[in-house]
Amino acid sequence: MTRADDEILEYLESHGAGTPKSIADEIDRNNDYIGVRCRKLASYGLVKKPSRGFYVLSDSGGEYLEGELDASELADTI
Repeated sequence: MTRADDEILEYLESHGAGTPKSIADEIDRNNDYIGVRCRKLASYGLVKKPSRGFYVLSDSGGEYLEGELDASELADTI
């Protein structure tokens, strides 16, 4: 997990949903990098992609932000 991952999850928690571009603009990061990180977070089950280009926080992502889920317990499903 990177600092950008935490920023992405926090963005999704406060905004409900977002595209890599909207997230990148908000947290002042490179759009391509945020897209890569969003896909990685999805592979860990921390975010979901309900429609093309949009990401939302999953229940596991909420648990991670609350400190109820340790990042070392996450398995990459890709």
